Amino acid sequence: MTYAPAADGTRIAYQLQGSGPPLVLLAGQANNHHWWDAVRDDFHSARSTLTLDYRGTGRSDKPDTPYSTGLFAQDVIAVLDALGIDRADVYGTSMGGRVAQLLAARHPHRVGALVLGCTSPGGPHSVERSDEVRRALAQPQPGAARQALLELMYTPRWIASRPGPHHTLGDPGMPAHARRHHLVASNRHDAWDVLPDIGAPTLVVHGSDDRLNPTANAHLLADRIPGARLHLIPGARHAYFEEFRAQAGPPVLDFLTTVHTP
Repeated sequence: MTYAPAADGTRIAYQLQGSGPPLVLLAGQANNHHWWDAVRDDFHSARSTLTLDYRGTGRSDKPDTPYSTGLFAQDVIAVLDALGIDRADVYGTSMGGRVAQLLAARHPHRVGALVLGCTSPGGPHSVERSDEVRRALAQPQPGAARQALLELMYTPRWIASRPGPHHTLGDPGMPAHARRHHLVASNRHDAWDVLPDIGAPTLVVHGSDDRLNPTANAHLLADRIPGARLHLIPGARHAYFEEFRAQAGPPVLDFLTTVHTP
């Protein structure tokens, strides 16, 4: 396992695979790099991929201190510095998309192109999930809440044909304090004021049937970020990148190729 030291000394585990220009892949809340296992190879025809375990997840340290999406973005910079990567494209999904927003806004010289998947700007300008979804995820029985999350991630047909394990449902090895810190970090994210500062070419991708992070947020991001493009995937829920990989991966690679073509 390879680690990068964060500014506060926290060890951040990272994984670099493939060859070619680097593409940073950022996972969702309370998840480690395994979030990308099912689709990571799809990018290796043209890119190397760089993932990390957020602090609190995977093999990274798990300090019992406050986390934030801005802190996660700083951890990404620490990994890039450790590898000597001056500039990379970034693809963030769910909370990883929130981290990617701040990465691109606060460190513009480090981000070549930006892809934001199934994410939102956060704060009062974002569109919140419904009370029905909140109640489903807050059920006291862990099995019931997990099933509700599974159904928000994937369509019934996908679930019926693939019993798992599902790496998008959270890192099972996270301590309780880290789960709380991740939840707070995501809930307190608000990038609305800095979204217009993003100068990187940006693609916003979202499933049309996403209720975990309502699809209306994709339109908000695309309208707020200068020159951003929007790509909606019909019928897809939150984990669009996995279930609809044939419809999701190629447009992302096409976008990355196009923006870097003279």
